[in-house]
Amino acid sequence: MSLRPRPARTASDLLVECLEAEGCEYVFSVPGEETMDVLDSLSRSWSIRHITTRHEQGAAFMADVYGRLTGRCAVAMATLGPGATNLLTGVADAYLDRAPMVALTGQVGADKLHKEAHQLVDIVRMFEPVTKWNHHVERGEAIPEVVRKAFRVAQLEKPGPTHIELPEDLAASAVPDDLRPLPRQRAFFPEPTDEAIAHAADLLAASRAPIVLAGNGVLRREASEELRALARGLHVPVAVTFMGKGAIDDRSHLSLLAVGLQARDHVLAGFDRADLVVSVGYDPVEYAPDRWNPGGHKPIIHIDTAPAEVDAAYRPSVELIGDIGGSLDRLLRAVLPRGVGGHDASERHASKELLANADLRLSLLNELHEHEANRGYPVTPQRAVSDLRRALEPADVVVSDVGAHKVWIARMFPTYEPNTVIISNGFAAMGISLPGAISAWLVDPSRRVVALCGDGAFLMNSQELETAKRIGARICVVIWRDDGYGLIDWKQRIEFGRPFAVEFGNPDLVAYAQSFGIPGFRPASADDLLPMLRRALACEGPSLVDIPIDYRENLRLTERLGALAGF
Repeated sequence: MSLRPRPARTASDLLVECLEAEGCEYVFSVPGEETMDVLDSLSRSWSIRHITTRHEQGAAFMADVYGRLTGRCAVAMATLGPGATNLLTGVADAYLDRAPMVALTGQVGADKLHKEAHQLVDIVRMFEPVTKWNHHVERGEAIPEVVRKAFRVAQLEKPGPTHIELPEDLAASAVPDDLRPLPRQRAFFPEPTDEAIAHAADLLAASRAPIVLAGNGVLRREASEELRALARGLHVPVAVTFMGKGAIDDRSHLSLLAVGLQARDHVLAGFDRADLVVSVGYDPVEYAPDRWNPGGHKPIIHIDTAPAEVDAAYRPSVELIGDIGGSLDRLLRAVLPRGVGGHDASERHASKELLANADLRLSLLNELHEHEANRGYPVTPQRAVSDLRRALEPADVVVSDVGAHKVWIARMFPTYEPNTVIISNGFAAMGISLPGAISAWLVDPSRRVVALCGDGAFLMNSQELETAKRIGARICVVIWRDDGYGLIDWKQRIEFGRPFAVEFGNPDLVAYAQSFGIPGFRPASADDLLPMLRRALACEGPSLVDIPIDYRENLRLTERLGALAGF
């Protein structure tokens, strides 16, 4: 067997040098023929770890969650054709969840691009709607600029995925020795003008019942401390979106927990009473503004890194565009001497508006506490949430998949620290939790990580259990099993009075985990759950807990929310 002659320095070598210069830590991929040269170059990298995944979607989700947690780019790589299209769901998730990442795909050589060829489809055009920028590389000399732009654009606000397509013949070609990666440069955010701060301060000081709506932008820009300081200093309650959980400590009496149910949300009663909404890092892709501002008449202060989206229900009175933490700090200092509604924080704590908001908060927390001793089996969602919270430390991470369990986690799982609950709620892609949990463990192996999923979402990417086992990821996969698509069942019952086409069967999930060499657990009663979770979390590598869940509580939740909101 003769080896293919190889130039001293190839375009793929240069590409990997550029990835190293960007500080790229991980490349996630399923190996393919058209990416073999890149893989060969990666094998000699001094700083990049390649993680072989079992599906390209898993690779994309890993890069997606890495970006959510760090604000930096990992690379999800795939070959041409079906490999590239398998990346699309994870790339689209990163696009609407505002997570920076770089997708890298192979392609046929230039001698085939003009005609029909095996596995040849236009990947650049396919990726265009779900990336901030993408490019087909035609010259090796362009690689330093292409890679620098891909990483820079991906990480600039609002962050998201970019895409590079590298043809196989170009990847294997020689490049000049003097080509070097471009250095990184830091982008500094502007500050709102003094006039804008003064206008916002006047609105906030004059309001009697303001409320803060905090979104994922607060976490992206690491502005949680400034948000919490504003809430404490002015005694203003804070509701967070699903992707904003952790922006405020839910142990604070000023936390109204999360808002974001498509049905009438009990926290909306707080918005109904509010005479001003301060939206901070809020993104309409998470939760449409007409849900909490149906008439479009409520005054809004918009604080974000980008101007407000045009929406009839979202028309800010003033926009503070720039560094979120700096804007919050300046706004607090401008309002603090005057107080809110003519009252300082010590006077405002007894206002009827805040007392009413406290009632909303307590109604939710009381329900959670009531179910701590619920011995029903299958386990109620409230008991499952409560026991999971008790089993975890404040800094441990939960990566939630999409399904009925997501609503319960968003609604009832108290969150204390930023970026400790990861929920996809922009694109809301099923199958994200297991690969996402692997990525969260890679980011910080000292923290325990839970992949919380329904049985439907779990089996979409369950093959990544092998990845977790191979790399020794200390993650615990917690499955809420109801043998069906529980969220759609829930909505069908609300809309049509009955479910259809949502039931399915499952393998023995504990035996399935054991077939990967992974410990599996299943509680035989509600009282078994907490000690079993603790045993699973104590495992040195991956583990799995299969929880039979009672989703009859879903409709009861809807009824309770309607009653609380006056419906």
